[in-house]
Amino acid sequence: MTLKVSRLALALSLPLLFSPILWGQAAPLPPGTSAVDSAPVNPLTDMEAAIGDKHYNKAASLLDAYIAAHPADARALFDRGYCADALGKTDQAKLFYRKAIAADPKQFESRLALGLILASEGDPGARKQLEAAATLKPNPPNPTARAQALRALARFVRKTDPTVAKQALINALRISPETPGDTLLAAEIADAAGDPSVAEQAYRKALNENPHSSQAIAGLIHLYMRQKKYSAAEPLLKSALDRDPDSPSLNAQYAALLGAEGRGSDAVTVLEKLHHLEPKDKNIATMLADAYVEAGQNGKAEALYTQLLAAHPNDPELESDRGQVLIREGKYAEALISLQKAAKIRQDDPDTWSGIAFAASKTGDPQLVLGALTMRSKYAADTPATYFLWATASDTLHRNEQAVHFYRLFLESASGKFPEEERQARRRVTMLTR
Repeated sequence: MTLKVSRLALALSLPLLFSPILWGQAAPLPPGTSAVDSAPVNPLTDMEAAIGDKHYNKAASLLDAYIAAHPADARALFDRGYCADALGKTDQAKLFYRKAIAADPKQFESRLALGLILASEGDPGARKQLEAAATLKPNPPNPTARAQALRALARFVRKTDPTVAKQALINALRISPETPGDTLLAAEIADAAGDPSVAEQAYRKALNENPHSSQAIAGLIHLYMRQKKYSAAEPLLKSALDRDPDSPSLNAQYAALLGAEGRGSDAVTVLEKLHHLEPKDKNIATMLADAYVEAGQNGKAEALYTQLLAAHPNDPELESDRGQVLIREGKYAEALISLQKAAKIRQDDPDTWSGIAFAASKTGDPQLVLGALTMRSKYAADTPATYFLWATASDTLHRNEQAVHFYRLFLESASGKFPEEERQARRRVTMLTR
């Protein structure tokens, strides 16, 4: 169940939400009077009738006039927000829902409606509204609507806070029957919580309930691939691709699986097909460029990154990735241009600074090497490779004490993994300490 479906579910409850009787009970009748001559008049009756008939523009016009005279009427503000929401005027809807909440912080309906909109937009503020809605009582009492708020909360925080998501789903099940989407939601929560066995069982159950559920298939495949159970993931992927051979997400997963299995050329073939089907999809093009690099086809990767940058100029990740490919091709001066441009746009990427340091070492600029390594050290710990760059740049600049220090750090961390560089480091330490 998507968030848009949840918002439609709110619309289905309109006959209850807009019933003048159910929104609030009348006060006890005075002695000697009858229900007929004492029934309270609901000034919103005509407006809510128009909403019930889906005449949203008419209702909005009537509500605007009413709200001008009653700016703190929370129910009218919610009605107006709902009209805007139904007409696709999302920003206006959010404004009226916020006004309704300001007028009555305990109004369940506006909290839920605003929370669902924010969740559909990925706005972190959705959590606050959905948590509030989950603790409030709809007017009239409506366990189904409250369960909807709990499920929406669980869905929104399932990856960022699986503990809260799990409890919200449990609370929803306590007040409403299980829905087909609950099994899949439970699987995603368990997956995010790091409980693969429970997640696998739930994904399998979801597939038993709906064998063609793309979300359940994708979730189970992702789970298997993270566990490196490629033999379990592959038949699922192939079966799904037989049904939907041009699915971008399935093909992307299949390419990732092939790459993980070391079948780089097969991964390239799949991604080239996918790129042909979706030539403007940045994610697919980036995956293909990465696959080219893994397959040693650096020229094709460089050409694709150049195309991507033409469509997405000033993208620091693309500039950095292009720079790394240029280093692989031995084009160090060109690599520096891309990498330094990336670092100017985004300074907190240690891989970019590593690339600058390496390319600068190849172009004979030890000062730039040290400057790049100094920037990198703000965001990541040193590695054997960076220790070696620190040492050789310091050595070139005749900073002997600093060079020896870093050569020794390199030798301590290298552990025989870089035999040629380790021989050079030992030789230089010997010469510099004579």
